[in-house]
Amino acid sequence: MPRHGEGLREQDTNELHVREKELTEQLFRLRFQLRTGQAEAVTKLRIAKKDLARVKTLLRERALKESHGN
Repeated sequence: MPRHGEGLREQDTNELHVREKELTEQLFRLRFQLRTGQAEAVTKLRIAKKDLARVKTLLRERALKESHGN
Protein backbone atom coordinates (compact mmCIF):
# COMPACT_ATOMS: atom_id res chain seq x y z
CA MET A 1 0.00 0.00 0.00
CA PRO A 2 1.60 3.32 -1.05
CA ARG A 3 2.04 6.02 1.52
CA HIS A 4 0.37 9.36 0.91
CA GLY A 5 3.51 11.45 1.39
CA GLU A 6 5.63 9.25 -0.84
CA GLY A 7 7.82 11.21 -3.22
CA LEU A 8 7.67 14.51 -1.34
CA ARG A 9 11.38 14.49 -0.49
CA GLU A 10 12.23 14.37 -4.20
CA GLN A 11 10.27 17.54 -4.95
CA ASP A 12 12.03 20.87 -4.94
CA THR A 13 11.09 23.68 -2.57
CA ASN A 14 8.91 25.54 -5.08
CA GLU A 15 6.89 22.39 -5.78
CA LEU A 16 6.42 21.89 -2.05
CA HIS A 17 5.12 25.44 -1.66
CA VAL A 18 2.62 24.81 -4.46
CA ARG A 19 1.57 21.53 -2.82
CA GLU A 20 1.17 23.34 0.52
CA LYS A 21 -1.17 25.88 -1.08
CA GLU A 22 -3.19 23.12 -2.80
CA LEU A 23 -3.58 21.20 0.45
CA THR A 24 -4.62 24.31 2.36
CA GLU A 25 -7.35 24.99 -0.21
CA GLN A 26 -8.40 21.33 -0.15
CA LEU A 27 -8.69 21.43 3.64
CA PHE A 28 -10.94 24.47 3.39
CA ARG A 29 -13.24 22.67 0.93
CA LEU A 30 -13.27 19.48 3.00
CA ARG A 31 -14.13 21.34 6.19
CA PHE A 32 -16.99 22.98 4.34
CA GLN A 33 -18.20 19.57 3.10
CA LEU A 34 -17.98 18.22 6.63
CA ARG A 35 -20.20 21.04 7.88
CA THR A 36 -22.77 20.24 5.19
CA GLY A 37 -22.92 16.63 6.35
CA GLN A 38 -21.01 14.74 3.68
CA ALA A 39 -19.59 11.80 5.64
CA GLU A 40 -16.81 10.87 3.21
CA ALA A 41 -15.09 14.17 3.93
CA VAL A 42 -13.90 12.90 7.33
CA THR A 43 -11.40 10.42 5.90
CA LYS A 44 -10.21 12.80 3.18
CA LEU A 45 -9.82 15.55 5.76
CA ARG A 46 -7.62 13.38 7.96
CA ILE A 47 -5.41 12.41 5.00
CA ALA A 48 -5.11 16.00 3.78
CA LYS A 49 -4.13 17.24 7.24
CA LYS A 50 -1.39 14.64 7.51
CA ASP A 51 -0.11 15.40 4.01
CA LEU A 52 -0.02 19.12 4.81
CA ALA A 53 1.93 18.39 7.99
CA ARG A 54 4.44 16.33 5.97
CA VAL A 55 4.92 19.15 3.47
CA LYS A 56 5.34 21.76 6.21
CA THR A 57 7.86 19.55 7.99
CA LEU A 58 9.95 19.18 4.84
CA LEU A 59 9.83 22.92 4.17
CA ARG A 60 10.91 23.64 7.74
CA GLU A 61 13.75 21.11 7.54
CA ARG A 62 15.00 22.73 4.35
CA ALA A 63 14.75 26.22 5.82
CA LEU A 64 16.75 25.17 8.88
CA LYS A 65 19.36 23.40 6.77
CA GLU A 66 19.67 26.49 4.59
CA SER A 67 20.07 28.85 7.56
CA HIS A 68 22.71 26.64 9.18
CA GLY A 69 24.57 26.19 5.92
CA ASN A 70 25.21 29.92 5.48
